[in-house]
Amino acid sequence: PPVRWRRKLDRLRRLMIRLEKLTLQRGPQRLLSEADLTLHPGQKAGLVGANGAGKSSLFALLRGELGADGGECHIPASWRIAHMRQEIDDLERIAVDYVLDGDVELRRIQRELAAAEVAQDGAALARLHTELDNADGYSADARARKLLAGLGFEAAQMERRVGDFSGGWRMRLNLAQALMCPSDLLLLDEPTNHLDLDAILWLEGWLKSYPGTLLLISHDRDFLDAVVEQIIHVEQQKLTQYRGGYSAFE
Repeated sequence: PPVRWRRKLDRLRRLMIRLEKLTLQRGPQRLLSEADLTLHPGQKAGLVGANGAGKSSLFALLRGELGADGGECHIPASWRIAHMRQEIDDLERIAVDYVLDGDVELRRIQRELAAAEVAQDGAALARLHTELDNADGYSADARARKLLAGLGFEAAQMERRVGDFSGGWRMRLNLAQALMCPSDLLLLDEPTNHLDLDAILWLEGWLKSYPGTLLLISHDRDFLDAVVEQIIHVEQQKLTQYRGGYSAFE
């Protein structure tokens, strides 16, 4: 093809997630062998397969916590990746502040603003207030509370310590923190496990309007049908893509 088309194709390829001939192992177990996958910006996909097939390990690879044992894993360098944590390391944090911590860039700006105020650095204050505005920082507290309300928290609960909540509610806090993080790629592993029906329906609506790329591990078939537009099946060390939700895949 002409050079201009090759350059355009290269630019487009740099905006995709591409796994090419990927091999992935955990200890002696080979999970993927020369597997291929392409995801375009904005696509929403469900990741399904038997327990132990490698779904969570694939998430760890995309987060940069695992390296490929063979082949290539290409993720756009500028993409921000958010994921739902499975643990909590600060039980003393107030719930709404814990959710706000999901926006790492916002927290950086706030720390630098506090330092600039102490130093009475006018130039830094002007710059940081502009950054805060660009990061929608002035509405951040309200957005965090809206996320918590959608996931079933009452206003009084938002001011309680993380440690005051049971394990299931702490997972809701982790989910809210992941949704609070501005991202181009969102990785969610069984997000509905500790949700009631109202919270599940709210989450469905939120994810449908999410503009980034979504990869979702879930055993909830109705939830997959409502949210994703394709299924990625992990089977026999390969990744096979199917159009449609879980019912179409089945």
